Amino acid sequence: MLRLTREGHPGVAGRYEKVLDPKVLEAMRRGFNQMNKGMVPLWRLGLARMMNCWPERGGQMVVLEHVGRRSRRQYRTPLSFARDGHDIYVLAAFGEKTHWYRNILAAPEMALWLPDGRWLAQAEDASDDPDRLARIRQVLIGSGFVAPMIGLHPREMSDEDLDQATATYRLLRIRPIRKEASDDGPGSLAWIWAIAGIALLLAIVSAAVIRKRPG
Repeated sequence: MLRLTREGHPGVAGRYEKVLDPKVLEAMRRGFNQMNKGMVPLWRLGLARMMNCWPERGGQMVVLEHVGRRSRRQYRTPLSFARDGHDIYVLAAFGEKTHWYRNILAAPEMALWLPDGRWLAQAEDASDDPDRLARIRQVLIGSGFVAPMIGLHPREMSDEDLDQATATYRLLRIRPIRKEASDDGPGSLAWIWAIAGIALLLAIVSAAVIRKRPG
């Protein structure tokens, strides 16, 4: 049986208590927010397939495109994921207060960036899924080095330990519906590589011409 924290939420076994410590969670949240700022431009540069090419180590990632429930602003949140058939599963590791999770619950029709492009999608909370633990384990495995970095070892943990360590996590199921082009979606900045290649070629040619000029 899980212990209760002071706030009345499920607690975790002693050795995993730090994983859900509020101060640790806040530090993690800030760290991931900073990291995520650099992820979306990489997707727009067309590097999504490369970023997902080594899931065992580097993890695998999607980007959720959602609308703020109050601000109505558009947000993009990179997340680790697991796939089951056509369905995509992601975790709100900061629980029910996770901003992107609350945004998507308020507006479940959203967009999903996959390595093959941008998809319109439908999301739903799957925290009561009978296979919840197995799906959470797969998402954590899909995070590559991230889960071990925060003290979780999904390949080695027992079901009981995993259940206790992820007691407050929320599981989200996302169903891609149809692919849709976007002017600022995945690969929208890939043209920069062509410009950079031309600039590099011109620089090489220019340098060669200068070397051949008589002194």
